[in-house]
Amino acid sequence: MSEVLVAEDEAMLRAIAVEMLEDAGYSVFQAGDGEEALALLRNNPGIQVLISDIKMPRMDGYALAEAGLQLRPELKILLMTGYAQEPPAGLLRAREIHTLHKPFNLERLCDLVGEMMSRT
Repeated sequence: MSEVLVAEDEAMLRAIAVEMLEDAGYSVFQAGDGEEALALLRNNPGIQVLISDIKMPRMDGYALAEAGLQLRPELKILLMTGYAQEPPAGLLRAREIHTLHKPFNLERLCDLVGEMMSRT
């Protein structure tokens, strides 16, 4: 089963995203901030896709993505944001990185994760 990590500090949005992804057949880990998410990445080497909000307490999504790529260069990353901004240049080395702008359709989230999973 494909493993996904959702890092989002808004509990309601995180719960809905996790439920949608689980309904789509993914095994989903969840974290309320970047530090918790990084610990999950360290302890669960099967996670293939990191879905992270950019603005979070304790560690933002950019720092989390950078740390995740140091652990696993093949990690696929989907950053969620309510702001129009481009990822820092260092993240451009990621094999696959996407940005999803809030508000978004949760079906689009599942479709995008499926597309990311289908590419090796």
